[in-house]
Amino acid sequence: MNQYEFKLVKAKREFIWHRHEETDEVFLVIEGQMKIALRDRTLHLQEGEMTVIPRGVEHKPVCEEVATVMLIEPSGTMNTGDKGGDLADTDLEWI
Repeated sequence: MNQYEFKLVKAKREFIWHRHEETDEVFLVIEGQMKIALRDRTLHLQEGEMTVIPRGVEHKPVCEEVATVMLIEPSGTMNTGDKGGDLADTDLEWI
């Protein structure tokens, strides 16, 4: 939609600290729960809750149990933001 992607992710992992310098990032928990660590606090999101991480804010998503999360971000946004590396998802499954 208007050069935005709605990405549905099923995850159970602690991700890496990263930031997106050019864009805000939306997290919407579809099933389960997750945490998003920020440098000064941790957000706790339950099923049906959403948050926006502003551009340039360093964050680390954590799903201690399997969670289904929708990410809404501009097309081409790298999941690892400014960090790149082995956790960068470049082979996405489109449905």
